[in-house]
Amino acid sequence: MDLQKDKYIIVEIIPTNSNPEKGFIAQLSALKLNGIVLEDRFDYRVVNSKIEIDDIKKLISYDKDQFTYVKNIYFILEKFKHWIKDYPLLLIEESYTRDYFKEITNKKELIYPYLNMEYSLDIFERIMKKYNLQPSNHLVDLLYEAIIQEGNNK
Repeated sequence: MDLQKDKYIIVEIIPTNSNPEKGFIAQLSALKLNGIVLEDRFDYRVVNSKIEIDDIKKLISYDKDQFTYVKNIYFILEKFKHWIKDYPLLLIEESYTRDYFKEITNKKELIYPYLNMEYSLDIFERIMKKYNLQPSNHLVDLLYEAIIQEGNNK
């Protein structure tokens, strides 16, 4: 896939449990891109009253006015399935994200090879350093900026 020309979606989920049978998606952020042109964004959260884990509530407590909040814990994934159409998905995390998206048949792959990097626990620090990016609460936005700069470096 050519990230400078093709259509794709960068996606990040924050689940309440790494096992989808024991949890649900508390937050889903995604960018729909056509090459490096942003077509749309998807920023949804489940309302706090549905989340029983305080650490998850703290983790998703930023930028409250930039998200759409839903009460139904299944709504986010159902809405996302319709929103993505047939676009390939570029994932930030592979194991639990693939588990939560097992019903989604779109092509799925990790984003890091497109940035000539390998996943590690400090991947976002390395991305910010490599592309001279400022910290952001929105990991999909950091990756979008990295993709733009990666294209400029070719």
